[in-house]
Amino acid sequence: MDFSGKISKNIVSADLVKKRGIIMVTLAKQIEEYLKSLLETSESNSIEISRNDLAQVFMCVPSQINYVLETRFNSNVGYLVETRRGGGGYIRIVKLGLENEDDLIQMLDKTSNNSINQLSAEKLLQRLVDEDLLTLREGLLLKAITDNNNLQLAAAEADLIRSKIIKTILVTLLREDM
Repeated sequence: MDFSGKISKNIVSADLVKKRGIIMVTLAKQIEEYLKSLLETSESNSIEISRNDLAQVFMCVPSQINYVLETRFNSNVGYLVETRRGGGGYIRIVKLGLENEDDLIQMLDKTSNNSINQLSAEKLLQRLVDEDLLTLREGLLLKAITDNNNLQLAAAEADLIRSKIIKTILVTLLREDM
């Protein structure tokens, strides 16, 4: 189960829509959860599936599948996606683990001099929780600290401060004396 799923009792995400008093999960969230469940049961931490078959399962157009892959299965959140178009096309999704210190250093390099928006920060924190580098409680605390509502700054300033906070977290995780 992912970070957002663990906290969805307290926070309604953008993927949930309230209709007639019933909370419904969006199609994108359904596709995401389905693919993640396939990955969880895979011994190789990878899956290969036909884009058209997946679109048929969810009764949607293949471009909806592409949207989910681009927004929810990218390297920033710990996935490698390979696709082939034509002839039905296939999708191969590989779950990337944070195997060693080099992976954290790579994450640190990406955040060093860049600003990070709230969504990207949440995805990075989610990955750290998924990889057991942060506990759920630590992840929730850091999410609250880096939330736009709590930073109360202009977007550009908030993104820069958030980047500094995330960088400090990653440096702390790399310390060998702890």
